[in-house]
Amino acid sequence: MERIVRTPDGRTLAVQEGGDPAGRPLLVHPGKPSSSRHQYGPFAADAAGRGLRVISYDRPGYGGSDSLPGRTTADCADDVRAICAALAIDRLVMWGWSAGGPYVLACAALLPDLVAAVASLASLAPNDADGLYDDDSRLLLTDPAAARAELDKNREQILAASVSEFVQGFESVMSPADAVVVTGEWAEFLAYSAREALTPGSQGWWDDDRSAVIPWGFELASISIPVLLMHGRQDWFVPVSHGEWLAAHIPAVTARFLPDDGHLTLVNRLGEVHSWLAEYL
Repeated sequence: MERIVRTPDGRTLAVQEGGDPAGRPLLVHPGKPSSSRHQYGPFAADAAGRGLRVISYDRPGYGGSDSLPGRTTADCADDVRAICAALAIDRLVMWGWSAGGPYVLACAALLPDLVAAVASLASLAPNDADGLYDDDSRLLLTDPAAARAELDKNREQILAASVSEFVQGFESVMSPADAVVVTGEWAEFLAYSAREALTPGSQGWWDDDRSAVIPWGFELASISIPVLLMHGRQDWFVPVSHGEWLAAHIPAVTARFLPDDGHLTLVNRLGEVHSWLAEYL
C-alpha cells in the first residue's frame, strides 16, 4: 500500500506498507544509496509471518519525498512521528541498516514514548569517534563542492548501470562474504531501489552523507529503550570498529558481532531481528 504523508512543515513523505496489514508495526530505515521506500519481498514476507506490519518511507530528498536540505540525523524523529500520527500508530519497533543505523538510534533517543525497541545493523558511528572516518568523509567537510561533484557523478553512473554493473561498482568495498550473497533477487532489488531513490536527484544522498559527519543532534547516552546491535566482522563497507564503538557508548545494548558476516549478508539475519523486535510489542 502506497501513502503520502504530509509533515507539519508542509513537506510530503512517500510511505509504503507491507507485511501483515493487521500486524504489529515495524518501521525500517534502509541504507544508501538504495534508500527507497520499496520493500524487499523476502524480508516483508518474513515480517508478515511473524505478525508484523512493515512501514518504510523515502527519506527527504529520495524518491517521492520532498527534500529537507541541511537536515540532521535527529530531524528524522519528527518525520517518523508524522508518519505514525498519519497511520494511527502509537507504539512500534524499528530497525536501521548501514546509513539507516544513525536514524534508528536517533529515534531510540528522541522518541522513547513511541518506540519500544530498535535494531541497529552495520551502522555508522558518529564523526567524533576517533580514527573511524576516511578521506571521503574529510573531503565532504573540507571541500564540499568537490564532494558534491563526485556524488553527482556516482549518481549518474548508478542510474545508467545494469544490475551487474551496479554490483561491480561496489567491488572495492565488498568482502568475499558479501560477494557470495549479492546475486539474483537481492542484487536486483538493491539496484532497483537505488534507481528509484536517486531518480529525482542527488539531494537525499547528499544530505545523508552530510548528516553522518556533522553532529547527529542527540546523545547516544540518552537512549533508554532496548537496542540490538549487529555487525559483521567481514564488513568492508562499514568496518566493525564502528559497531564496537557504538556498543561501548549505547546503554544496555545487546551487541552481536558476527565472525562470518559482511555488510550485505545481514539480509539473512532479518528473521532473527524481526523475532527479537517482536518480543517488545
